Order: sequence, then structure tokens, then C-alpha cells
Amino acid sequence: MRQHSRRRFLEGAGVTLGGLALGTGNVSASTDDERFLINLRKVDRSDVPDDVEVVHDLSAADVLVARGDQTRVGSATATAPDVKIDRSDDEAGAVVEAEGPLAAGDSASHNHDGAPSNTEFQWDKREQGVSGELTDKPGGGKFVHDATTGEGTRVAVVDSGVYDDHPDLEGVVNAELSVNITGDGFDFRPNGAGNHGTHVAGTIAATNDNDGPAGGVLGTAPDTEIVAVRMFSGEEGFAGDGLAGWEYAAEIGCDAINYSVGYTVADTVEYPSLIALEQMISQVAEYVRSQGTVIVNSAGNSSLDMDAENILSLPTEADGVFGVSATGPIGYGWGGKHSDNEAKWLTGNRLEEPTTEPAFYTNYGSAVDVSAAGGNVDQEALATNPDAYNDLVYSTVNVAGPDGEQTASYGWKAGTSMAAPQVAGAVALVRSLRPDASVDEIESLIQETASMPDEGETYHGAGHLDLEALVREVSKKKGK
Repeated sequence: MRQHSRRRFLEGAGVTLGGLALGTGNVSASTDDERFLINLRKVDRSDVPDDVEVVHDLSAADVLVARGDQTRVGSATATAPDVKIDRSDDEAGAVVEAEGPLAAGDSASHNHDGAPSNTEFQWDKREQGVSGELTDKPGGGKFVHDATTGEGTRVAVVDSGVYDDHPDLEGVVNAELSVNITGDGFDFRPNGAGNHGTHVAGTIAATNDNDGPAGGVLGTAPDTEIVAVRMFSGEEGFAGDGLAGWEYAAEIGCDAINYSVGYTVADTVEYPSLIALEQMISQVAEYVRSQGTVIVNSAGNSSLDMDAENILSLPTEADGVFGVSATGPIGYGWGGKHSDNEAKWLTGNRLEEPTTEPAFYTNYGSAVDVSAAGGNVDQEALATNPDAYNDLVYSTVNVAGPDGEQTASYGWKAGTSMAAPQVAGAVALVRSLRPDASVDEIESLIQETASMPDEGETYHGAGHLDLEALVREVSKKKGK
């Protein structure tokens, strides 16, 4: 969320995007569909040819998502190719993931002397002091949920869809407001698009209401309302559909948008049209913010310095977008002699790296506003120790059977995609305590209360998300 010192350099380049692959991720402009964006601040709408189809009318932000012959519309800086994003690519989705138990599983109960139950895998929520339902603080104490659970707020998950039949998401998703904006004819639930959006939704708002013997998982703001906005059909989606999802979320009064979607370009000198795209993203963000909605975005999984010459990570680097980098532990619950004792399993294994350690994959640089728990990975350990997956973020997922029928389950994922919903949930907590807080005020509160790990602002922006400090500060200001 910054101004770009390299913009003038990039504008000097003279090669169009065309259908070329962008950067290290599997991201491309679509030549088959001929989709592109039009900036109405640079071309009059009356000059758009009648045979150019408007896919999404975002004229509140002076932007159109269109299909047709881009070369017939305005100057080179007035349009930009839409970008096709492939969720199956590691840098566009989760970097590492693993399936966990089914929600109807019969693993041991939460009794301090059996196999770990579901909430015990949630190192992120335990470290954040979210709730007394998590058992690593014997004797109780003050928890985030003692002050607020996000009641009265609404968060849009613009993603691959949300499986709302999960016991920890039952009653959480507003099915009437949830939409599919891909045009594939199905509803807002995942349609061959995997379980990325369901995992994100659980991190934000899971209720821990699964009454099975292993219990459920708990989100940051379990009383917030989730609106699922599906922008992926199968594994593919368009950036233009995502922007349409932003505008829709703002218009229905969402307090936050979680957008765990992005694309990094490692050689922008070849693609000056991305500057035009960045400008239009910023225009949509400006409108969304004017409606009181915070846009929370994952910073990207390419291990790149976003301040380096010719690097561009979108939409993180667009103005008005709150960028989140990822951190995570190494060594959480890796087993050993205490693996059959819950209390010692949680506290008796010393971490090789703290939960604030920057994840190996995270993008970094001045576009990062804060860091948050996204999961970390020791790739060598994964080959020999399945407990190494415990360093990833554990949340709700849906799993498709051979017949395509979905089943509620749990799973691990690591990525900046998993870090962003930690912050989106934090926005819900702030708004539940201070409904009148502006977007700028919310973002400032999150940054001012963040703690700064040793790696400094390069990886953490203003610091690492600190929910306990945030809620204390908001509660203090609320009383004034």
C-alpha cells in the first residue's frame, strides 16, 4: 500500500503483454477470451465500440471489465489485458498442503492423554490468545474473545468458494448474499476449485461447533458473517472477476474483503501494460475504501523483494490494498516422548524457529503492511516426519470424493493466503467494538499495535499482528 518510486522507469518500457506468461507463477493474459480492462478516466465510455462486451461494469471506480478487441479502445495506457490466474500453481495458491481428518472422524477426545484434537493443531490461534477454548494456558486468563468475537460484522471471502456445510461453518455463511461471479452457472460453493476458500473462511470465522469426539477448529472472529464470492471456476480465475467481487462486497456493506489471490511479475520491463492494470486496481480500491471496506491481500509466495527493480506483485502493491506477509514456526508438535500427552505436546517441544519467523516463501518489502501467521515449512523434515506439517495453518476444508460429492474435513496449508485471513478476522474484531471506525483508523490500529520481530520492517511492515494488544487498544479507545 505504497507509492512506487520505479513507476517512471516502467512506463518507459515499450512491449505489450499479449498472451505471454508472467513471472514465475502460472499467470497469463487471456488471448482466447480477449478479456481486458478499460480505464474510463482515460477513455470516454461513448468511445467504447458497441461490439465490445462489458463483462463487469465497475463504473463507480471508472473501470470496465470487457471482452473484445482491446486495440480498438483508447490509447495503450487506457486499457490492460485481464490476467488469468491458475490456483493450482504454488505461488497463486498454497505453497504446501496436506489433508487432515474428516470432520466426522473418531480420533481421541480432548482429554490431555490421547492423540491431539483439532484445536491443538492451531498454533496460530493459541499464540494469539484467541480463546479459553484453547487449552495451552492452564488456569485461564484474559483472552481476545472475552472482549469480542466479531459479532455484527461481515467479511467477504473473494476466492474459490466456501463449503458452508462444514460443521464449523454452519450458520456462518450468508447464502443469500454469497455469489458466483465466474459465469459458469453454478452457485458460490466450490466447483472444481478446491478448498482454498473454505480454509480461509475457517481461519476467519470457524465456530468450533463440531460435536464429534475430536471437536472442531476456532476462527479469529467466530461471530462474524462470511459472504462467499467465488471468482474461480475450476482452478482458473480472472483478476477482473476479483475486482468485481471487491465492488460487490463493498456495496453490500462488508467490513473487510479477504483476497488471498495475487500474481507476481519478475520482469516488468517487458510488460508496461501492468502499470495500467495497477492503476485500475487502485481505482477500484479507492472506491471500496470509500464505502468503509478494508481490502486485505496476501503479499505473494515467490520469495521476492517487491522493492527490487522490475518486480511487481499485484494487487499488493496497488494503492489502497493492505498487504500481509507470512510467518510460522518450525518444530510445532513434532512429536517425541511427549507426543501422547497434550499439555506436554503443546509446551514441551521447543521450537527451532518462533511463530514470527518469516516463512521461506513469503514476498517482502515496503508493500507489506503487517505480517501474520501463514505457516512455515521445513521441506527436508516433511520427507521423514509427518508431524512437520503441524507448522502449517490448520483449518476447515472440503474434500471431493470420486463422485464429486464434498465432505467436511480439516487440513493444513501454508502460504501468504493463510496469513491474510488472520488480518481480515482482526478487522472484524475492531469493527465489532468500533462500528464507526474508518478504514484508515482500522489499518492504523492494526499497525500501531503490531509487535516488531527481529527481522524488522522488511519482512513485517509495521510489525507482526498482535490481536491481544489490538483488542486492548480498541477497547480503551471505545471507552473514550
